[in-house]
Amino acid sequence: MTNANEKILAALKTAMEAEMTGYHFYNNAALTTEDPQGKATFKRLAEEEMLHFNYLRKQYGSVLATGGFDFSTPLAADSTAEIGGPIFSPQLKARIKQSHFEVSALSVGMQLELNAVNFYRQCAEESDNPEVKAFFNHLVKWEQGHYDGFAQELESLKEDYWQANNFVPM
Repeated sequence: MTNANEKILAALKTAMEAEMTGYHFYNNAALTTEDPQGKATFKRLAEEEMLHFNYLRKQYGSVLATGGFDFSTPLAADSTAEIGGPIFSPQLKARIKQSHFEVSALSVGMQLELNAVNFYRQCAEESDNPEVKAFFNHLVKWEQGHYDGFAQELESLKEDYWQANNFVPM
């Protein structure tokens, strides 16, 4: 096995661990939030993380067996990069003062996605192989879409949350 393939396998292992962490986090968030729209969004995100994990595992097996990727199946074709609209229902703002978990979940989700974006970007930058670069750059897009959705939702809730909980001077 070449040194390049060993690096790819190590990167894929790290990526699979991150996707599994994301799966468990989003699954727990779906179980914990009381907001019906938030439950549905977090459940969908957990499912996407599992799709990502399974795709990465397939690629790991292919690199291990053949020394290269297997792109016979599109890159997580059932997955979307965009979160696609508000994460929580409009009713969440009505109870924003008690929405500590939901606001925290947005912050943690953002950090998980940002870590993934930075990791995949670094993997792409460190590769000399155009196919590997393209693969990791596509993974950046997966996670950037999730990060952007979390950031947009957090921004829309932040001021109301801060004021309701007296985090800012009145």
